[in-house]
Amino acid sequence: MALQALQSSGVAFRKILSHFPEELSLAFAYGSGVYRQVGPSSDQKNAMLDFVFTVDDPVAWHSKNLKKNWNHYSFLKVLGPKIITTVQNNYGAGVYYNPLIMCDGRLIKYGVISTSILIEDLLNWNNLYIAGRLQKPVKIIAMNENVALRSALDKNLKSAVTTAFLMLPESFSEEDLFIEIAGLSYSGDFRMVVGEDKTKVLNIVKPNIAHFRELYGSILQENPQVVYKIQQGRLEIDKSPEGQFTQLMTLPKTLQQQINHVMDPPGKNRDVEETLLQVAHDPDCGEVVRRGLSAIVRPSSMKQSTKGIFTADHLPCLARGIPSPDSCAFCFCGAHSYCGEAHHPIIS
Repeated sequence: MALQALQSSGVAFRKILSHFPEELSLAFAYGSGVYRQVGPSSDQKNAMLDFVFTVDDPVAWHSKNLKKNWNHYSFLKVLGPKIITTVQNNYGAGVYYNPLIMCDGRLIKYGVISTSILIEDLLNWNNLYIAGRLQKPVKIIAMNENVALRSALDKNLKSAVTTAFLMLPESFSEEDLFIEIAGLSYSGDFRMVVGEDKTKVLNIVKPNIAHFRELYGSILQENPQVVYKIQQGRLEIDKSPEGQFTQLMTLPKTLQQQINHVMDPPGKNRDVEETLLQVAHDPDCGEVVRRGLSAIVRPSSMKQSTKGIFTADHLPCLARGIPSPDSCAFCFCGAHSYCGEAHHPIIS
Protein backbone atom coordinates (compact mmCIF):
# COMPACT_ATOMS: atom_id res chain seq x y z
CA MET A 1 0.00 0.00 0.00
CA ALA A 2 1.36 3.45 -0.91
CA LEU A 3 0.64 4.77 2.57
CA GLN A 4 3.24 2.42 4.07
CA ALA A 5 5.95 4.30 2.18
CA LEU A 6 5.28 7.30 4.41
CA GLN A 7 6.11 5.47 7.63
CA SER A 8 9.24 6.41 9.58
CA SER A 9 11.00 5.10 12.66
CA GLY A 10 13.15 8.23 13.20
CA VAL A 11 14.15 8.38 16.85
CA ALA A 12 15.09 12.07 16.63
CA PHE A 13 11.61 12.96 15.39
CA ARG A 14 9.90 10.92 18.10
CA LYS A 15 12.09 12.61 20.70
CA ILE A 16 10.82 16.01 19.56
CA LEU A 17 7.29 14.63 19.59
CA SER A 18 7.68 13.72 23.28
CA HIS A 19 7.62 17.45 24.14
CA PHE A 20 3.96 17.68 23.06
CA PRO A 21 0.62 16.23 24.22
CA GLU A 22 0.22 12.65 23.06
CA GLU A 23 -3.34 12.75 21.69
CA LEU A 24 -2.43 12.75 17.98
CA SER A 25 -4.21 10.93 15.18
CA LEU A 26 -1.30 11.73 12.86
CA ALA A 27 2.08 13.44 13.19
CA PHE A 28 4.50 13.92 10.32
CA ALA A 29 7.64 15.87 9.46
CA TYR A 30 8.29 17.37 6.03
CA GLY A 31 10.44 19.82 4.10
CA SER A 32 14.13 20.35 3.47
CA GLY A 33 15.07 19.42 7.05
CA VAL A 34 13.70 15.92 6.43
CA TYR A 35 14.38 15.17 2.76
CA ARG A 36 17.38 16.53 0.94
CA GLN A 37 16.77 19.33 -1.55
CA VAL A 38 19.09 21.03 -3.98
CA GLY A 39 19.54 24.79 -4.26
CA PRO A 40 19.05 27.31 -1.43
CA SER A 41 17.44 24.67 0.87
CA SER A 42 20.28 22.13 0.51
CA ASP A 43 21.73 22.66 4.02
CA GLN A 44 19.76 19.82 5.58
CA LYS A 45 21.72 19.77 8.86
CA ASN A 46 20.77 23.35 9.77
CA ALA A 47 17.38 23.50 8.06
CA MET A 48 14.30 24.11 10.14
CA LEU A 49 12.25 20.97 10.84
CA ASP A 50 8.59 21.28 9.86
CA PHE A 51 5.89 19.23 11.61
CA VAL A 52 2.13 18.84 11.36
CA PHE A 53 0.11 17.42 14.26
CA THR A 54 -3.41 16.16 13.55
CA VAL A 55 -5.72 16.08 16.56
CA ASP A 56 -9.29 14.88 17.11
CA ASP A 57 -10.08 17.54 19.74
CA PRO A 58 -8.13 20.77 19.07
CA VAL A 59 -9.51 22.57 22.15
CA ALA A 60 -8.36 19.81 24.50
CA TRP A 61 -5.00 19.48 22.72
CA HIS A 62 -4.23 23.21 22.78
CA SER A 63 -5.29 23.34 26.43
CA LYS A 64 -2.68 20.70 27.32
CA ASN A 65 -0.06 22.21 25.03
CA LEU A 66 -0.53 25.66 26.58
CA LYS A 67 0.30 24.11 29.95
CA LYS A 68 3.39 22.37 28.57
CA ASN A 69 4.55 24.96 26.02
CA TRP A 70 2.95 28.29 26.93
CA ASN A 71 5.76 30.26 25.30
CA HIS A 72 5.29 28.60 21.91
CA TYR A 73 2.17 30.69 21.30
CA SER A 74 1.66 34.28 20.22
CA PHE A 75 -0.45 36.82 22.13
CA LEU A 76 -3.48 34.66 21.26
CA LYS A 77 -2.54 32.37 24.17
CA VAL A 78 -4.08 34.79 26.65
CA LEU A 79 -7.44 34.28 24.94
CA GLY A 80 -7.35 30.55 25.67
CA PRO A 81 -7.64 27.27 23.73
CA LYS A 82 -11.15 27.88 22.42
CA ILE A 83 -10.17 31.10 20.64
CA ILE A 84 -6.97 29.50 19.34
CA THR A 85 -9.06 26.64 17.93
CA THR A 86 -11.51 29.08 16.36
CA VAL A 87 -8.63 30.85 14.63
CA GLN A 88 -7.20 27.49 13.60
CA ASN A 89 -10.40 26.08 12.11
CA ASN A 90 -12.09 29.15 10.64
CA TYR A 91 -9.28 31.19 9.10
CA GLY A 92 -6.79 30.31 6.38
CA ALA A 93 -6.33 26.64 5.57
CA GLY A 94 -7.52 25.18 8.87
CA VAL A 95 -4.05 24.84 10.40
CA TYR A 96 -2.49 26.77 13.31
CA TYR A 97 1.31 27.18 13.13
CA ASN A 98 3.72 27.90 15.97
CA PRO A 99 6.96 28.81 14.15
CA LEU A 100 10.58 29.36 15.19
CA ILE A 101 10.65 27.08 18.25
CA MET A 102 13.90 25.66 19.63
CA CYS A 103 13.37 22.02 20.61
CA ASP A 104 16.09 19.48 21.38
CA GLY A 105 18.66 21.77 19.81
CA ARG A 106 16.77 22.09 16.51
CA LEU A 107 14.74 24.97 15.13
CA ILE A 108 11.24 23.73 14.35
CA LYS A 109 7.80 24.93 13.41
CA TYR A 110 4.66 22.90 13.93
CA GLY A 111 1.14 23.16 12.63
CA VAL A 112 -1.97 21.80 14.33
CA ILE A 113 -4.99 20.71 12.32
CA SER A 114 -8.21 18.97 13.26
CA THR A 115 -8.56 15.38 12.03
CA SER A 116 -11.97 16.04 10.49
CA ILE A 117 -10.72 19.12 8.57
CA LEU A 118 -7.68 17.21 7.30
CA ILE A 119 -9.84 14.32 6.08
CA GLU A 120 -12.07 16.78 4.22
CA ASP A 121 -9.02 18.40 2.60
CA LEU A 122 -7.53 15.04 1.62
CA LEU A 123 -10.78 13.88 0.00
CA ASN A 124 -12.10 17.12 -1.52
CA TRP A 125 -9.08 19.45 -1.76
CA ASN A 126 -10.92 22.29 -0.05
CA ASN A 127 -7.61 24.09 0.53
CA LEU A 128 -4.97 21.72 -0.86
CA TYR A 129 -2.69 22.98 1.90
CA ILE A 130 -1.86 20.09 4.24
CA ALA A 131 -3.23 17.69 1.60
CA GLY A 132 -0.62 19.17 -0.75
CA ARG A 133 2.15 18.56 1.79
CA LEU A 134 1.08 14.93 1.95
CA GLN A 135 1.38 14.49 -1.84
CA LYS A 136 5.15 14.78 -1.41
CA PRO A 137 7.35 12.44 0.63
CA VAL A 138 6.99 13.05 4.37
CA LYS A 139 8.09 11.20 7.49
CA ILE A 140 5.11 9.89 9.41
CA ILE A 141 6.11 9.71 13.07
CA ALA A 142 2.82 8.69 14.66
CA MET A 143 -0.53 7.50 13.30
CA ASN A 144 -3.45 5.88 15.08
CA GLU A 145 -5.91 3.35 13.69
CA ASN A 146 -8.34 5.89 12.24
CA VAL A 147 -9.61 4.01 9.18
CA ALA A 148 -11.22 7.09 7.63
CA LEU A 149 -7.96 9.04 7.88
CA ARG A 150 -5.89 6.23 6.39
CA SER A 151 -8.34 5.86 3.51
CA ALA A 152 -8.31 9.61 2.88
CA LEU A 153 -4.49 9.69 2.83
CA ASP A 154 -4.50 7.00 0.15
CA LYS A 155 -7.25 8.74 -1.85
CA ASN A 156 -5.25 11.98 -1.80
CA LEU A 157 -2.29 10.25 -3.47
CA LYS A 158 -4.52 8.69 -6.14
CA SER A 159 -6.15 12.07 -6.81
CA ALA A 160 -2.70 13.64 -7.22
CA VAL A 161 -1.77 11.04 -9.85
CA THR A 162 -5.03 11.51 -11.78
CA THR A 163 -4.72 15.31 -11.75
CA ALA A 164 -1.11 15.15 -12.95
CA PHE A 165 -2.13 12.77 -15.77
CA LEU A 166 -4.55 15.39 -17.07
CA MET A 167 -1.73 17.94 -17.36
CA LEU A 168 0.80 15.63 -19.03
CA PRO A 169 1.18 14.38 -22.62
CA GLU A 170 0.51 10.81 -23.73
CA SER A 171 4.06 9.66 -22.93
CA PHE A 172 6.34 11.01 -20.21
CA SER A 173 9.00 10.10 -17.65
CA GLU A 174 8.65 9.34 -13.95
CA GLU A 175 10.42 12.63 -13.23
CA ASP A 176 7.89 14.53 -15.36
CA LEU A 177 5.07 12.93 -13.36
CA PHE A 178 6.61 13.62 -9.97
CA ILE A 179 7.34 17.25 -10.89
CA GLU A 180 3.67 17.72 -11.81
CA ILE A 181 2.54 16.07 -8.57
CA ALA A 182 4.94 18.08 -6.40
CA GLY A 183 3.77 21.28 -8.10
CA LEU A 184 0.04 20.75 -7.58
CA SER A 185 -0.09 22.55 -4.23
CA TYR A 186 2.03 25.43 -5.58
CA SER A 187 -0.33 26.21 -8.47
CA GLY A 188 -1.38 29.81 -7.92
CA ASP A 189 0.51 30.10 -4.61
CA PHE A 190 1.36 33.82 -4.42
CA ARG A 191 4.60 33.03 -2.54
CA MET A 192 5.97 31.38 -5.69
CA VAL A 193 5.60 34.76 -7.39
CA VAL A 194 6.71 37.06 -4.58
CA GLY A 195 9.42 35.33 -2.59
CA GLU A 196 9.94 31.60 -3.09
CA ASP A 197 12.74 30.08 -5.15
CA LYS A 198 11.20 29.61 -8.61
CA THR A 199 12.94 26.22 -9.02
CA LYS A 200 11.55 24.95 -5.70
CA VAL A 201 9.53 22.08 -7.20
CA LEU A 202 12.46 20.79 -9.26
CA ASN A 203 14.71 21.06 -6.20
CA ILE A 204 12.25 18.94 -4.22
CA VAL A 205 11.89 16.20 -6.83
CA LYS A 206 15.36 15.66 -8.29
CA PRO A 207 17.12 14.35 -5.15
CA ASN A 208 14.04 12.36 -4.06
CA ILE A 209 12.96 10.37 -7.12
CA ALA A 210 13.33 7.13 -5.15
CA HIS A 211 11.07 8.44 -2.37
CA PHE A 212 8.42 9.56 -4.87
CA ARG A 213 8.64 6.16 -6.58
CA GLU A 214 8.16 4.41 -3.24
CA LEU A 215 5.14 6.59 -2.49
CA TYR A 216 3.41 6.25 -5.87
CA GLY A 217 4.75 3.02 -7.37
CA SER A 218 1.91 0.70 -6.33
CA ILE A 219 -0.75 3.25 -7.36
CA LEU A 220 0.79 3.50 -10.83
CA GLN A 221 1.08 -0.26 -11.21
CA GLU A 222 -2.56 -0.78 -10.24
CA ASN A 223 -3.97 2.06 -12.37
CA PRO A 224 -5.76 0.59 -15.45
CA GLN A 225 -5.29 3.80 -17.45
CA VAL A 226 -1.49 3.81 -17.44
CA VAL A 227 1.25 1.63 -18.92
CA TYR A 228 4.07 1.87 -16.37
CA LYS A 229 7.43 0.78 -17.79
CA ILE A 230 9.31 0.58 -14.51
CA GLN A 231 12.69 -0.40 -15.93
CA GLN A 232 12.72 2.52 -18.38
CA GLY A 233 11.09 4.92 -15.94
CA ARG A 234 8.49 5.80 -18.59
CA LEU A 235 4.70 5.97 -18.56
CA GLU A 236 1.97 6.08 -21.22
CA ILE A 237 -1.60 7.15 -20.53
CA ASP A 238 -4.93 7.26 -22.32
CA LYS A 239 -5.40 10.81 -23.66
CA SER A 240 -8.62 10.11 -25.54
CA PRO A 241 -11.65 12.25 -24.60
CA GLU A 242 -13.19 9.14 -23.05
CA GLY A 243 -10.09 8.50 -20.95
CA GLN A 244 -9.84 12.12 -19.85
CA PHE A 245 -13.54 12.23 -18.96
CA THR A 246 -13.07 9.17 -16.73
CA GLN A 247 -10.18 10.92 -14.99
CA LEU A 248 -12.04 14.21 -14.63
CA MET A 249 -15.00 12.44 -13.03
CA THR A 250 -12.75 11.03 -10.28
CA LEU A 251 -11.15 14.35 -9.35
CA PRO A 252 -11.76 15.77 -5.85
CA LYS A 253 -15.07 17.58 -5.54
CA THR A 254 -13.68 21.09 -4.98
CA LEU A 255 -11.42 20.84 -8.03
CA GLN A 256 -14.38 19.71 -10.17
CA GLN A 257 -16.38 22.69 -8.92
CA GLN A 258 -13.57 25.12 -9.68
CA ILE A 259 -13.18 23.69 -13.19
CA ASN A 260 -16.91 24.15 -13.66
CA HIS A 261 -16.59 27.75 -12.48
CA VAL A 262 -13.70 28.39 -14.90
CA MET A 263 -15.65 27.01 -17.87
CA ASP A 264 -19.24 27.97 -17.08
CA PRO A 265 -20.38 31.17 -18.84
CA PRO A 266 -22.28 33.63 -16.61
CA GLY A 267 -25.93 32.74 -16.28
CA LYS A 268 -25.72 29.31 -17.92
CA ASN A 269 -25.33 27.29 -14.70
CA ARG A 270 -24.46 23.97 -16.29
CA ASP A 271 -24.02 20.95 -14.05
CA VAL A 272 -20.50 19.76 -13.31
CA GLU A 273 -20.70 16.56 -15.36
CA GLU A 274 -21.70 18.46 -18.49
CA THR A 275 -18.78 20.84 -18.03
CA LEU A 276 -16.30 18.01 -17.43
CA LEU A 277 -17.45 16.30 -20.63
CA GLN A 278 -16.69 19.51 -22.54
CA VAL A 279 -13.27 19.81 -20.87
CA ALA A 280 -12.45 16.20 -21.78
CA HIS A 281 -12.76 17.13 -25.48
CA ASP A 282 -10.86 20.40 -25.07
CA PRO A 283 -7.26 20.43 -26.44
CA ASP A 284 -6.43 22.72 -23.49
CA CYS A 285 -7.83 20.29 -20.91
CA GLY A 286 -4.61 20.36 -18.86
CA GLU A 287 -4.56 24.14 -18.71
CA VAL A 288 -8.19 24.22 -17.55
CA VAL A 289 -7.33 21.79 -14.74
CA ARG A 290 -4.34 23.96 -13.80
CA ARG A 291 -6.58 27.03 -13.59
CA GLY A 292 -8.95 25.09 -11.34
CA LEU A 293 -6.05 24.20 -9.05
CA SER A 294 -4.93 27.84 -8.90
CA ALA A 295 -8.43 28.88 -7.86
CA ILE A 296 -8.09 26.58 -4.81
CA VAL A 297 -4.47 27.26 -3.87
CA ARG A 298 -4.24 31.04 -4.34
CA PRO A 299 -6.82 32.11 -1.73
CA SER A 300 -5.87 29.45 0.82
CA SER A 301 -2.15 30.28 0.64
CA MET A 302 -2.83 34.03 0.99
CA LYS A 303 -5.21 33.60 3.93
CA GLN A 304 -2.91 31.13 5.70
CA SER A 305 0.10 33.42 5.35
CA THR A 306 -1.91 36.38 6.63
CA LYS A 307 -3.03 34.28 9.60
CA GLY A 308 0.63 33.53 10.31
CA ILE A 309 1.22 37.18 11.21
CA PHE A 310 -1.13 36.79 14.18
CA THR A 311 -0.15 33.27 15.26
CA ALA A 312 3.61 33.99 15.31
CA ASP A 313 5.07 35.91 18.24
CA HIS A 314 7.84 37.79 16.45
CA LEU A 315 8.46 40.60 13.98
CA PRO A 316 7.13 39.99 10.48
CA CYS A 317 9.76 38.11 8.50
CA LEU A 318 10.99 39.52 5.23
CA ALA A 319 12.94 36.46 4.18
CA ARG A 320 10.45 35.48 1.48
CA GLY A 321 9.50 38.90 0.23
CA ILE A 322 6.36 39.42 2.32
CA PRO A 323 5.33 38.93 5.95
CA SER A 324 4.72 35.18 6.21
CA PRO A 325 6.00 33.89 9.56
CA ASP A 326 4.48 30.44 9.28
CA SER A 327 6.33 29.72 6.06
CA CYS A 328 9.81 31.13 6.58
CA ALA A 329 12.77 29.97 8.58
CA PHE A 330 14.75 33.09 9.36
CA CYS A 331 14.25 36.83 9.43
CA PHE A 332 16.58 39.32 7.79
CA CYS A 333 15.83 41.91 10.48
CA GLY A 334 18.17 40.19 12.97
CA ALA A 335 15.75 40.90 15.81
CA HIS A 336 15.45 37.33 17.06
CA SER A 337 17.32 35.74 19.90
CA TYR A 338 16.41 32.44 21.53
CA CYS A 339 15.46 31.91 25.12
CA GLY A 340 16.91 28.55 26.16
CA GLU A 341 14.49 28.25 29.06
CA ALA A 342 11.36 29.00 27.08
CA HIS A 343 12.60 27.41 23.82
CA HIS A 344 10.98 30.28 21.99
CA PRO A 345 12.16 33.23 19.91
CA ILE A 346 12.06 36.55 21.72
CA ILE A 347 12.64 40.06 20.45
CA SER A 348 16.03 41.33 21.55
